[in-house]
Amino acid sequence: MSRTPKTPSAAEAAAPCRTRRGPSAADALPVTEQPCALLGGLSPTAFMRRHWHKKPLLIRQALPASAWAGLDREALLRLAAEPGLAARLIQRQARPAGRSRRAAADGGWSLQQGPFSSRQLPPAEQPGWTLLVQGLDRHLPAGRALLDRFAFLPAARLDDLMVSWASEGGGVGPHVDSYDVFLLQIGGARRWRIAPPGDERLHAGLPLRILEHFAPTEEHLLEPGDMLYLPPGWGHDGVAEGGACLTASIGFRAPAHAELADALLNRLLDAVDPDDPAEALRYRDPGQPATLQPGRIPEALQHHAVRQVRERLAAPAAVELALGEWLSEPAPDAVFDPLDEEDTAGLDAREAQALAAGLRLARGSRMLYDAQRIYLNGEGWTAAGRDAKLMQDLADHRALDALRLRRASPAARSLLRQWLLDGWLEAC
Repeated sequence: MSRTPKTPSAAEAAAPCRTRRGPSAADALPVTEQPCALLGGLSPTAFMRRHWHKKPLLIRQALPASAWAGLDREALLRLAAEPGLAARLIQRQARPAGRSRRAAADGGWSLQQGPFSSRQLPPAEQPGWTLLVQGLDRHLPAGRALLDRFAFLPAARLDDLMVSWASEGGGVGPHVDSYDVFLLQIGGARRWRIAPPGDERLHAGLPLRILEHFAPTEEHLLEPGDMLYLPPGWGHDGVAEGGACLTASIGFRAPAHAELADALLNRLLDAVDPDDPAEALRYRDPGQPATLQPGRIPEALQHHAVRQVRERLAAPAAVELALGEWLSEPAPDAVFDPLDEEDTAGLDAREAQALAAGLRLARGSRMLYDAQRIYLNGEGWTAAGRDAKLMQDLADHRALDALRLRRASPAARSLLRQWLLDGWLEAC
């Protein structure tokens, strides 16, 4: 392998809809074709065909309580106090007597950004407030395990796991998301009202993106284990009932066209070699005539600029590399445990433990691949043959067992050792 620059784990075996490789009965259906409790008895293939980006799906008892063990209010409060993590406190004042519903909808909302100590939060018995924390998959083993249950979807599209705690009547108001979302109830109850795509005008002057006109067509009360899938653009309003409401939100990446173009163009420019003579060439116009319109941009210069941009984009391999590196960039709040370059004893110990028990991606690591390369945490490497298969399995399952690791080629072992040093991998 060069930089261009399995065996399933126990967690995988227990995860519904987890796409796995390995020997199976000749007549067995692929995992993507098998009925899945997480999707209400639909196979992943049927779900993607019937519901993904198309229509909502309500699933009763999608997961047992063991699936979110460790995702509780205490864990949420600990993370909300951590600097660098995205935590928000949303409150809405009760509507005073005599005020119209319209007037109440126009105000009474407040938004505060974390971190928050427990003393900075309202008392649990106070109605109308919600604490939301992003990225629990990067900071809690239980969060990572829950997100891994959605491995029938491309990892390049998965964003993160957000969990919210709400007191009686807490919520964030009627709104729409620009991405797909699974809403899993993991504590208490929440009543969801949903509406098909339509008028997305927002109330002006509010700290939240709250719909001005929300006309729900369905209403569902979700209790622990229930899950609601919503495609992009569907209006939804979830309100806690009875207090102590915990909801997990599995969100997806849906980059805007401008965001994607900006990221790729910047990476393509970063890859330019300043020592390449071809890159040092400058614009010349020996045929430029004298002009009576000095303020007008010459057409030849416009054509030259368009040609330069097109040439950058005309190399699919360069664009694919830029895309893979960008998609695999770790989140800003991802935490790794690197070793000092000189700590050979520590690295040897990590490698020995991995050779004995296997290794896995650190929770904050993002690993992807395409037909030519593997990508990890914003960097790309070419890979072929057995090495490519090994790395692809690591990306798919986020783990390698000890036997696969011991059989890896010297080149693959060297790269895995470097990733252990960087803290991007960890021993099981």
